Amino acid sequence: MRVVVDTNVFISSFLGKGPPRKIIDLWKQGFITICLSMPIVEEYTEILTRLGLSGTREIDEIIQLFVQGYNSIFIANPKEVNLIFNDKDDIKFFECAVSLKAEYIVSGDKEVLSVSNYFGIKTLSPSEFMKLFDK
Repeated sequence: MRVVVDTNVFISSFLGKGPPRKIIDLWKQGFITICLSMPIVEEYTEILTRLGLSGTREIDEIIQLFVQGYNSIFIANPKEVNLIFNDKDDIKFFECAVSLKAEYIVSGDKEVLSVSNYFGIKTLSPSEFMKLFDK
């Protein structure tokens, strides 16, 4: 199952034990494949650094898993998509999902979630995704 994980979900996985953490655990256990692009990885890294979370053992482990391609796929130049958001940075999740044929985008962003289905790609909150996965 290919999944794009919005930055807010990725960062939240380090701050608690709820659905965002469970989604990253599913990835680490090999149950899902995370779809990545350079703009997504750059944003993950930027936010982790800004929050002072870079350099921790767990974050270093996850970055190393990304580098090794562990249960992840990467697109260097994602296709442009025709969506307009108030926050232009949100488009990168749809570009990555379309380019890598992801099934889901998991996000806590209301504007991203408002696009419930884009060319067959469903957007779900972390708790909605976990309910779907648990079925």
